[in-house]
Amino acid sequence: MEDIRKLPKYNVTATLQCAGNRRTAMSKTKTVKGVGWDVSAIGNAVWGGAKLADVLELLGISKLTTITHLNGKHVEFVSVDKCKEENGGPYKASIPLIQATNPEADVVLAYEMNGEPLTRDHGYPLRVVVPGVIGARSVKWLEAINIIAEECQGFFMQKDYKMFPPSVNWDNINWSTRRPQMDFPVQCVICSLDDVTTIKPGKVKISGYAASGGGRGIERVDVSVDGGKSWIEASRFQKSGIPYITDADNSVKWAWVLFEVTADILHNTEVIAKAVDSAANIQPEKVEDIWNLRGILNTSWHRIQVQVAH
Repeated sequence: MEDIRKLPKYNVTATLQCAGNRRTAMSKTKTVKGVGWDVSAIGNAVWGGAKLADVLELLGISKLTTITHLNGKHVEFVSVDKCKEENGGPYKASIPLIQATNPEADVVLAYEMNGEPLTRDHGYPLRVVVPGVIGARSVKWLEAINIIAEECQGFFMQKDYKMFPPSVNWDNINWSTRRPQMDFPVQCVICSLDDVTTIKPGKVKISGYAASGGGRGIERVDVSVDGGKSWIEASRFQKSGIPYITDADNSVKWAWVLFEVTADILHNTEVIAKAVDSAANIQPEKVEDIWNLRGILNTSWHRIQVQVAH
């Protein structure tokens, strides 16, 4: 820890999102296996610590290295946390070496969160934060970092958090046919209204969050108050009172974007939100099209039923 603290400290604002965020809505289509998250398996914080690229450079692995002289291609993070899925062994995950050694990827060995020492719940004394990637790869309570030839063979890399088509079930699944999920797709959620919400007729503020993985910013958030017949573009911001401009500030390219719009709602209706990222990726309309047996990456249009009471 002393060596890590001597390195330059970086603050990276990054959103961590569980791959199973919004799993509950996916399970309404057909039962899935996993914790029944609603829309809150996500958080945004300022992570302070040393860049992993600087730590690896201390070991003689230079920036932007794809493979080491000993054939190392991946960086594995091992936790002190033990889990039954590993038969009592440690939780672990890995990322490609080229990502770990790229300063622009902003992978941080964090010992602070929001300007304060990391708490035990969030991984004290040290955790890795891999921005733009599903939360399962940001390993907490780090005990060891290994340079390995193949990607981590742990349970949560090889037999979990993989995206399968709707046709795959637990009888015909073949885990080896899919890569471990890394970047998370474009996501958007309404937070100011619950499903189902009863309101008075008139103007209603609709707000929430949008995020996309891989450092892709949010280009647009569209909201409909008539079940998708027409759309209004919402305003976007990351800090109160400051309009959001994609890529305007490199330090927040990994952070979520908050959106807000006010619309007239006079009758019972369905309110919908969908986002578009800077690569023009757009959320799928129907959850049925992306259903998968583990219930991950539910990024379908977020729908809220609203009832109007006079």
